[in-house]
Amino acid sequence: MNPIADAARQQFPEFAGQEITVEPLEKGGSDRKFYRVRAAGQSRIYIQYGTSREENSHYVEIAEFLRSTGLNVPEVYHHDADAKVIWMQDLGEVDLWHYRNEPWEVRRPLYLRTLNQAAELHTTATAAVTASVALQPPFDQVLYQWEQDYFFENCLQGALGLDAATAEPFVTHPVFRAIIQRLTALPRSLVHRDFQSQNLMIQAGDAWLIDFQGLRLGLPQYDLASLLYDPYGALSEAERRELLAAYQAHPRVAAAADFAEVFDLCALQRLMQALGAYGFLGLKKGKPHFLNHIPVAKKSLAEVAGRIPGLADFATLLTRVEAPRPR
Repeated sequence: MNPIADAARQQFPEFAGQEITVEPLEKGGSDRKFYRVRAAGQSRIYIQYGTSREENSHYVEIAEFLRSTGLNVPEVYHHDADAKVIWMQDLGEVDLWHYRNEPWEVRRPLYLRTLNQAAELHTTATAAVTASVALQPPFDQVLYQWEQDYFFENCLQGALGLDAATAEPFVTHPVFRAIIQRLTALPRSLVHRDFQSQNLMIQAGDAWLIDFQGLRLGLPQYDLASLLYDPYGALSEAERRELLAAYQAHPRVAAAADFAEVFDLCALQRLMQALGAYGFLGLKKGKPHFLNHIPVAKKSLAEVAGRIPGLADFATLLTRVEAPRPR
């Protein structure tokens, strides 16, 4: 017998006596295991999580908080903290990434609904959060520095193969230190932390958030950069500009004169973090398919760096070094 099917029959009376199918699901670089469990014309998601990442233990608590603020997140049916098992609502198999090859007139309304969820997270949910919600450590000088170092070690010198002597002037570049100081000084709101197309499910034409256990205080532009410079679902520059303007026009979003400038700084940080992750997962965790995302992300990082004063040499370097061959 399948132990997950047995657990489903015990947890959901409507599954008793029914034939149950259990389908493993792939979920990126996570150490959690996901399964789709089907019976009697219904389905549930079964999650088994481990102890290697402390944030996983807060998924249910954060889900309940976000649902209480009106955000679209899956309902949790049952949580066994001792067994580290979660049963939750199945949002289907279609995420925002699924639409990446559709024409803009199809993708545009889905992105706008996604941005509406982002705006509500950054405003309504932020206003409702209390000290009892288990957030991850906020974006601060330590975290921004870690993202930059993660990139230099695992991507620039790792996946891209730059020698230490050539990389050193960029690792210690004063502009990178100044960016950290600038971002750290800005007021923060709740952010998803990994707001990209594969963490945004589409159901009944609306966007739903998943993988939000990394919820923390940070800058709204970081979430926007995660979405608009998502290597999994590349957008054109014109589409990015349109969506950025749409977010700023949301009635709950306060106008800021430096919004676009801060967006570029956050995009730089987010792309460095993503590239570091691709190098780390591809070279150190035995998941070489993550290296295939480096060319698109590297190109975007070069474009963003080229718009930031003092980083023209870094942008030139990125265009010169070759990305790993597809695997």
